[in-house]
Amino acid sequence: MIKYLIEKEFKQLFRNSFLPKLIFIFPCMIMILMPWAANLEIKNINLNIVDNDHSVVSRRLVDKIGASTYFRLTALPDTYDEALLGVEKGTADVILEIPHDFEKDWINGKAPRLLVAANAVNGTKGSLGGSYLSSIISDYARELRSETPVRTLAGKPLPRIGISTLNLYNPTLNYKLFMIPALMVMLLTLICGFLPALNVVGEKEAGTIEQINVTPVNKFTFIAAKLIPYWLIGFVVLTICFVLAWLLYGILPAGHFLTIYGFALIFLPVVSGFGLVISNHSSTLQQAMFVMWFFMLVLILMSGLFTPIHSMPEWAQWITRINPLRYFVEVMRTIYLRGGGFAELLPQLGALLAFSQYLGGKKLQKKQLKRGYRLIIPITFFITFTRELINILYQNGHTKLLPRFKAAL
Repeated sequence: MIKYLIEKEFKQLFRNSFLPKLIFIFPCMIMILMPWAANLEIKNINLNIVDNDHSVVSRRLVDKIGASTYFRLTALPDTYDEALLGVEKGTADVILEIPHDFEKDWINGKAPRLLVAANAVNGTKGSLGGSYLSSIISDYARELRSETPVRTLAGKPLPRIGISTLNLYNPTLNYKLFMIPALMVMLLTLICGFLPALNVVGEKEAGTIEQINVTPVNKFTFIAAKLIPYWLIGFVVLTICFVLAWLLYGILPAGHFLTIYGFALIFLPVVSGFGLVISNHSSTLQQAMFVMWFFMLVLILMSGLFTPIHSMPEWAQWITRINPLRYFVEVMRTIYLRGGGFAELLPQLGALLAFSQYLGGKKLQKKQLKRGYRLIIPITFFITFTRELINILYQNGHTKLLPRFKAAL
């Protein structure tokens, strides 16, 4: 029976000439445009420099800043008021004012004071622009000190301290490597959350769902036949995303593809089950779309996709604990960047299994869930709770108790 119902769903899906094209084009457009459009790397900051010294040292500083990819030197006004006028017109984001006698004070051993004024209307751009500029100035000061080394009382130059910087998991600091795995989660959520909900509500409006209710098809078979086609579509979309990430950006997961597919198999019933919950309480397509979009917008924004969870207020961090997207975003980034496996992702596995049982299992039938499936959830949550307790003890300085808890794990 379920075979014919699944076949009916696919025929109904492909009968619509627009949906198959949307399912293919939508992931392609998101994977092509979003990594460039939703890039939080701040570059091409418009900069005005007021050079009141016009010395060799000040001109070298101007050239060094101009060579940076983070800044675009738009003007060299004569006064600070002229530069401020550029900020008011929107042609400049940051102002750097070099004082008079900048080179003279440096040679005499004094510490000259530079003024960095950033337009903080866009707080992120203003703060990062000021930080980037301060970093370049500090690096330039180190260059000047290396050219005129400070001598000790014995007359020997002070030894230099070499610093080696190592960027773990993302050596090139490529923001796309951080963003693309989360975009895959967003695509799965939108496609496998919206389509089942709209499909069920569409059958309500057409009246076909009432005809199915009078047939001997049970609830489990009907809901499974509704969800399985969209789960398969979700795997197809995920595979398309893998191929596009490799072809367009050269990004491949450090972990195994099978681990991603395994977690996707748990995550898809969560979002599709959530769509079914919305469809049960919606009588029209417009109502289902607005309600789904409201919840999806909140879930995506609170998942850590754009804003790191640790940067959120404490109350918002607690809310993210009941957001299934948060855990799958962590899974995707861990597998793609660090090459994690199931053993490392046990807390996320337990959370997704719990959501899957509540949203997916509750909607199907509780008696269809096997005992082993039910036992995995409390065991995984026990491990999650224990690890959280270890982190709390570590943060509070109770290090004497840690070996016992770690030995228990």
